[in-house]
Amino acid sequence: HPAECRARHVCRAQLNQPANQPAAQTQQPFRSPQQQHNDVKLAACALAATRNVAAAATSNAVVAAAAGDKPARQGADMKKLGMAVAVGAVLWLIPAPAGVATNAWHLFAIFVSTIVGIITMPLPLGAVAMIGLGVAQLTKTLTFPQAFSAFSSEIPWLIAIAFFLARGFIKTGLGNRIAYVIVSIFGKTTLGLTYSLVFAEAILAPAIPSLAARAGGIFLPLCKALCIACGSDPEKGTEKRMGSYLMTTVFHTSCITSGMFITAMAANPLSVNLAAALTGYTITWGQWALAASVPCGILLVAVPLLLYIFYPPEVKDSPEAPAEAKAQLEKMGPMSEEEKIMAGSLSLTVALWVFGGAFGIGGVASALVGMTILMVTGVLTWKECLAEGPAWDTLVWFAALIAMANFLNKFGLIPWFSNLVVSFVQPLGLAWQASFLVVTLVYFYSHYLFASGAAHIGAMYAAFLSVALACGTPPLVAAIALGIVSNNMGCLTHYGIGSGPPFYGAGYVPLTKWWVIGGVLSVFELSVILGVGSVWWKLIGFY
Repeated sequence: HPAECRARHVCRAQLNQPANQPAAQTQQPFRSPQQQHNDVKLAACALAATRNVAAAATSNAVVAAAAGDKPARQGADMKKLGMAVAVGAVLWLIPAPAGVATNAWHLFAIFVSTIVGIITMPLPLGAVAMIGLGVAQLTKTLTFPQAFSAFSSEIPWLIAIAFFLARGFIKTGLGNRIAYVIVSIFGKTTLGLTYSLVFAEAILAPAIPSLAARAGGIFLPLCKALCIACGSDPEKGTEKRMGSYLMTTVFHTSCITSGMFITAMAANPLSVNLAAALTGYTITWGQWALAASVPCGILLVAVPLLLYIFYPPEVKDSPEAPAEAKAQLEKMGPMSEEEKIMAGSLSLTVALWVFGGAFGIGGVASALVGMTILMVTGVLTWKECLAEGPAWDTLVWFAALIAMANFLNKFGLIPWFSNLVVSFVQPLGLAWQASFLVVTLVYFYSHYLFASGAAHIGAMYAAFLSVALACGTPPLVAAIALGIVSNNMGCLTHYGIGSGPPFYGAGYVPLTKWWVIGGVLSVFELSVILGVGSVWWKLIGFY
């Protein structure tokens, strides 16, 4: 501290010792009693001077506060909090529509109020979600077991554990090593790096049915390592250098790839089963993949380009990056023991995600195997897991939203909404193409009410497919199209699909920007799926 340095100079002057005495003269092998006495006086003088400086600083702070320079206020942003409360209060006071139970309508008011709070962020997301659950219990809209029921759900915990694995991935240096290898091959441009990740994720998609595991457990750690290796870190204010673009792109393309194969998302087989019950025809893996190949393939190529234009990275070209990455790899040398342990545990976890289902091993159990290995070997400590704030925050707010959304369905609001759409569309007498467009749009954008693709499919897929069939839509077209968009609609929010919370939780993209990009891209993606898709499905004989 400059003031402390000045104090030491004053003390040395008092002891008649030159302040700029060379280091070689100050380090004597023997010090006389007088010199030791002077040392004690020097230390006491410096300590007293430092205390005086601190007292003066405190006095200045008091004066500044009196003059109006108040310290930053902590707590909630009352204006934003008031907005969220006002929206919920207005909905609460409006009488429930005919056919909707009072508790369902009141839960809807609390849910919307919580969503507004999550968007405006008067407090951190986890705090907003906990307040929402508290209000639901105080008003007796939900009981404690109901409010916290989703904390026993697999997806929130899988996302949290993915954060822990990502920490070990970066801590050991394995993330940097893999990142440097990728940069050395594709790193001349940010766009090239992004496409390498997009198509790598698409290749793994049919083998790993858990989107949260695939995107959050494998590609989020890799993306974070790449961003940090390229100097893009939200903690340093450099997130726009590359990370904002990369994180946004990989998230959106993960929603696309999850709709390309029956086995790419856990809830896709549910769509197949529901469609079989209504149409009497079971969609095969090959039919789904063939139907999705052209529209989703176009989206995989187009979405990174669109985001590159409208949400560009600050660093686009880096011709020197491959050479620098190779130099860094040489500096790193061979893999350390911790890197090898991390690679082995991650490989085992991925293998269990791919093949564990055949043996009844779930996604969370698979992730816990890898996490256990890391903790037992000391690569990752529990203290480090506890310090991973975004993981716990995401666990809380995502589980809270899942619980509310689940009980909106159980209390009857979602079935009421589905029946309302049915009663509106059927009497219009539109051609099946127009009717199906209306059905798809309502089905797609109602996903704002859901924190899970599986919950949305379970609640509304069968009802909307029934409407589409009643309006004359070809069964195979209606079933597969609704199945594909059941994945794409996850792009709308940061909570709508399993890959959303971990990618948003990385901190590279502001919430408002996340929602705006999701809304804009949703229009483009629907246009391609329904426009190009309808032509493609005609060519392959689906209608």
